[in-house]
Amino acid sequence: MDIFQWILIFLAAFIIGLAKAGLKGIDMMNVTIMAIIFGSKASTGIVLPLLCVADIMAVSYYKRHVQWPQFWKLIPWMVIGILIGVYVGKDLNEVLFRKMMALIIIFTVVMMVFMEARKTRTIPENKLFVITTGLASGFTTMLGNLAGAFSNIYFLAMRMSKNDFIGTAAWVFLVINLFKLPFQVIYWKNITPATLQTDLWLIPALVAGFLVGLKIVARIKDNNYRKVVIVLTFLGAIVIFFK
Repeated sequence: MDIFQWILIFLAAFIIGLAKAGLKGIDMMNVTIMAIIFGSKASTGIVLPLLCVADIMAVSYYKRHVQWPQFWKLIPWMVIGILIGVYVGKDLNEVLFRKMMALIIIFTVVMMVFMEARKTRTIPENKLFVITTGLASGFTTMLGNLAGAFSNIYFLAMRMSKNDFIGTAAWVFLVINLFKLPFQVIYWKNITPATLQTDLWLIPALVAGFLVGLKIVARIKDNNYRKVVIVLTFLGAIVIFFK
């Protein structure tokens, strides 16, 4: 890799830190950068160990802020989504998949904006909403680490406070990303000693991003946090579509 590519992947690791500190939605920028440099599927093997490290930091910091009922609602369906992704992932057209996911995310975000504009505070109680969101999150996290967008939509719909949103998401993705590791190592063979060595070089940028992200998130008021997540998720989906 040349210097410019190294700068980009350090930036991607920094963005992972920002996202795990609470700037939800911005993580799709990291997905795009890594996919451009390493390829869509291969990049997941580079990114996943970094996500696990960042998840541990996020859980350590936000451990007091978690809504366990929401955690347990999502986890089983995300696990099923991951298993479907493991089976389907080897033969799926990555370009078509990403464009479809981007369009679905954009449509869903538009719906969220519509709900925000109407000032509705109704929390979806339909089990189908939980199942659909959980399956989509699990499937997309296995194929391209894109689950953040769907989980953002779920937690926004649940009307969580800023810290509960971040803390619950941190626990969900710590468990889910650790669950994905064996499949990446054994079945897809995406994680190797070489990819782990690359990850070691990127950890300082990841930690720096997390620390900067904490300072930024602390300055965002609860009532503005929802708007920030919606905007970042929407912009991320556009980037994914035009990658």
